Amino acid sequence: MKINDFKLEQFFNKYEFNSPYLLCCSDCESMSIGDLLALEPGAGENFLKSWLGYSESPGDPELLLEIAQTYKNIGAEGVLEFVGAEEAIFNFMNNALTKGDHMITMFPAYQSVYEICRSIGCAVSHWELVQDKGGWKVDVDDLARLIQANTKVIAVNSPNNPTGFVLSLAQVNAIVDLAREQGIMIFSDEVYSGLELSAKQPVSFADKYENAFALNVFSKAYGLAGLRIGWIASQNKGFLGQMLNLKYYTSICSPVPSQKLALIAIKHKEEIFAKNRRIILDNLDFSDKFFAKHRALFQYNRPAAGPIAFHKLKSDIPVAGFCDDLVQSKGVLLAPGSLFDKEGNYFRMGYGRKNFKEALDMLDEYVSSCIFL
Repeated sequence: MKINDFKLEQFFNKYEFNSPYLLCCSDCESMSIGDLLALEPGAGENFLKSWLGYSESPGDPELLLEIAQTYKNIGAEGVLEFVGAEEAIFNFMNNALTKGDHMITMFPAYQSVYEICRSIGCAVSHWELVQDKGGWKVDVDDLARLIQANTKVIAVNSPNNPTGFVLSLAQVNAIVDLAREQGIMIFSDEVYSGLELSAKQPVSFADKYENAFALNVFSKAYGLAGLRIGWIASQNKGFLGQMLNLKYYTSICSPVPSQKLALIAIKHKEEIFAKNRRIILDNLDFSDKFFAKHRALFQYNRPAAGPIAFHKLKSDIPVAGFCDDLVQSKGVLLAPGSLFDKEGNYFRMGYGRKNFKEALDMLDEYVSSCIFL
């Protein structure tokens, strides 16, 4: 298997654990094992009794049932557990696609979605998110024009990483109608579901379409990336069976301690989501003031959901050089848009961490004093 470098992960491997101000992370504030166990009386004692043998390959039955209850039309048999989201993406693409097929992906997106497709020998078309005066937008008619006779998968991501854009219900329904009419699978990355900043309830493609496959994980909205527990939900149980057969060649099963902790987390998801949503909303207040102050320098694209946004540097200075000088001089890490293969001077900012204001103050100090901007 030959595959291109994973630029974003290489970037984080270089900077994430030696930069004091992570202003670009896509996950929410995490917690200790002790804090997670404290959410449920007796959980600590029960956790220590966990048997460290193999577990069921599809996933812990109780955890699968809890996950299924977050959907309207999915039962426990419609959920397949994976070690993080990455294994799920790899597994789905290698089951859904063969050499010569065509996939359409919302763009920008997480690189592995389209790079794994290309490594299989498939063509990829980008359904572009377009910069609008007030943020980001997409046109479903543009998606329809990208469909080819050999299109097998439409990959969507809402809430979107890196932009924070959210598809409307009308757009979700239109995408489902297109896919159903053409017999195309939908792969829906929904890892930020639950962090919508409006009162609207999240909608899963898995509930809308019998041939949709919804990806989720405990890493992002829950802020529990260290658990490495993800899943795919779908009404198509036959295809999930194919995915299970491939899982036997990758992880076989997920770690028991992680599954036990994930079960506690999902039982207390509303509490965890509310905490993380409060952090994001507080940080957006700081962000609003910062970008109002520096409106001449930045295009502010306020997110509609999730802990990420994709802003633009309005300067002749390449954003990659700006980000590099920023982290070298102030220890503040922003992710340039080139890591997402996006043209233009964009960068990703993360809103899910408690030290956001401290990091933003350092960025403010930098741009206020930088002579070359």
